[in-house]
Amino acid sequence: MEKILFRSTNRQAPEVSFKEALLKGQAPDYGLYVPTRIPHLDSEEISKFVGIPYYEVAFRIIRIYIPEEDIPTSILYDLCKQAYNFPVPIEKIDKNLFLLYLDKGPTASFKDFAARLMARLMNYVASIENKNLLILVATSGDTGGAVADAFFGLNNINVVILFPEKEVTGRQRKQMTTLGGNICAIAVKGTFDDCQAIVKRAFNDPALRHKNLTSANSINFGRLLPQTVYYFKAYCEMGSEKIGFSVPCGNFGNLMAGVLAREMGVPIERFIVAVNENDEFPKFLKTGIYKPVVPSKKCSSNAMNVGHPSNLARLIDLYGGWLTDERDAQGRVIRKGVLKKSPDINLMRKHFVSFSINEKIVDTTIKEFYEKYGIIIEPHGAVSVAAALLANLEIPICCFETANPAKFPEKIRQILGIEPPVPECLARLDNIKENFVIIENNYDKFVESIL
Repeated sequence: MEKILFRSTNRQAPEVSFKEALLKGQAPDYGLYVPTRIPHLDSEEISKFVGIPYYEVAFRIIRIYIPEEDIPTSILYDLCKQAYNFPVPIEKIDKNLFLLYLDKGPTASFKDFAARLMARLMNYVASIENKNLLILVATSGDTGGAVADAFFGLNNINVVILFPEKEVTGRQRKQMTTLGGNICAIAVKGTFDDCQAIVKRAFNDPALRHKNLTSANSINFGRLLPQTVYYFKAYCEMGSEKIGFSVPCGNFGNLMAGVLAREMGVPIERFIVAVNENDEFPKFLKTGIYKPVVPSKKCSSNAMNVGHPSNLARLIDLYGGWLTDERDAQGRVIRKGVLKKSPDINLMRKHFVSFSINEKIVDTTIKEFYEKYGIIIEPHGAVSVAAALLANLEIPICCFETANPAKFPEKIRQILGIEPPVPECLARLDNIKENFVIIENNYDKFVESIL
């Protein structure tokens, strides 16, 4: 099998192996790594995924990208089996409406699917190469908790998580701030985009080079790749030749994983790109003009409060365009989201339809979904469902429940007047002491806090 290499979306950095892309996170030219070729599985190969365990599907897909000399087959198989030891249910809700529950992992979030395997891959590679890594993560909600849980206690890795002080729920915050050990949590007086800008700048800071920095955000292809697996699994469970997905989007990693799955052979006819009031993508799809939402808007679907999604650079690259940030000589962003080359926007319009869902529609969707089906969905799931209903496509559509409703008790209480059932993994957090620091939205203050 021909080895798959990875290039930068900015096309000014050398091609690297999967292992190098995993450890670097971001390319030295500030671009994101994408595969130089995308392998394709035919329908017969994909049909073999029907009825087998989730971890087995994950192993077969991940194996394609990681050569034997980087991670031996037996070890990769064990890592997948360890990572995916929880159920991945999908439920048919109505004639053409399915709901994929991605909240059954240890932190009750779909971020577990990427973080748990990524942590094991990174830890294996770091131990083999005798390296100590410092993982930097920006989170708007669930990524931080999933990464903290996945990397906690690993000998070769320390983790620093940045989150916007006022934009995460109490339980989301506690998932990041109660572990200690090799997990350090920092609250930033700003937005998620501010946190993300700090992380991106740090990767190319000479003063931090000795720290062996890498990312566990979806700018790292090693976190993106595991998410392709549930698209394969959902397709196999849905039992239809033509399907669509209504993808709740923040940093667009979830969508990019789906696009990768489609390129690999899953017959996805349409993606419904579901965003909250941070509506830069539906506007771009309509006009062909990209304009980030600055500052990002605060919505209850907080993992989607992203005004300039990192993974748009990958998506636009796939369609022949080039999206990047303009920087000064010190690497500071002076202009976000510059479209240096337009993608094939007409082709994108054939593959994607996009809707911005406001808070009023979120509330109505949560209420009506519960009244009609007896199922509690949280704000991100509500954005997914609402967009699917607006799209009204005549094919089976899979929506995503990306987090447990118990992470948003105030919202559920306000709309439904009931307390959502609390899984044990969240209930145990309520009486644990937190430990985190608060900093201004200032890069130098961040550097001081980690040196």
